[in-house]
Amino acid sequence: MTADSASLVAPVVTQAVILAGGQGSRLRPYTDDRPKPLVEIPGTGTPIVGHQLAWLAAEGVTDVVISCGHLAEVLQEWLDKADLPLNVSTVVESEPLGRGGGLKYAARALPRPAEPWYATNGDIWTRFSLRDMASFHHERDAVATLALARPRIPWGAVETDQFGNVLDFIEAPPSPFLINAGLYVFSPEFAALLPDVGDHERTTFPQLARGKRLAGYQLPQGVYWRAIDTAKDLTEAAKELASGAGLSPVAPRSAPVSPE
Repeated sequence: MTADSASLVAPVVTQAVILAGGQGSRLRPYTDDRPKPLVEIPGTGTPIVGHQLAWLAAEGVTDVVISCGHLAEVLQEWLDKADLPLNVSTVVESEPLGRGGGLKYAARALPRPAEPWYATNGDIWTRFSLRDMASFHHERDAVATLALARPRIPWGAVETDQFGNVLDFIEAPPSPFLINAGLYVFSPEFAALLPDVGDHERTTFPQLARGKRLAGYQLPQGVYWRAIDTAKDLTEAAKELASGAGLSPVAPRSAPVSPE
């Protein structure tokens, strides 16, 4: 294989960061005694982070760094007891660094800083081909690639004609807009562009967008995606799982959550 042909092949991404430092205030009382990633998906017997680790391992990831904050010791205890499918280390923010600062802090602990890496928010429940997303990222020579989702509008919509006649009622239709799905592929140089403290979506991402080095990967049609941000999200995830619309409960064997 020549150097030119080798450059056309996307490198295998084998490391990832999970951002798990948030307070999870909108998920109370579930987060009173555990961080948000340890909230269990109803009907699966496994917390969010367990599903994420199983998915990352299935996609070829061998090393994960989890950025902890709120009730970090509870998450670390669960990790120590769980039967994990990959290597997991944790970093703890002694003071809030913001999303960008927290991401930079966690990236310093990655075992292979000269290689690309994935990142995900700690409240995302989904499953799709990360390898395909990494290939998309490589083909566009991007520094950062965001996964983009099209969420459903939480209200029923009304369809009318040009004369104002009501034609139909549509329950929870897809949004016409794409949103940041909280999943990323980053090239090695991305970490150096992050702020030490602050929000990268207000600094680093706009800078990359101006230089056309920020890509957006739309999740394939039919892919299940949900952010578990509120108690209602948990209820909806349970309904979707029961109806067959959600993800199958495939994850590493969980350890019980037993906070002090």
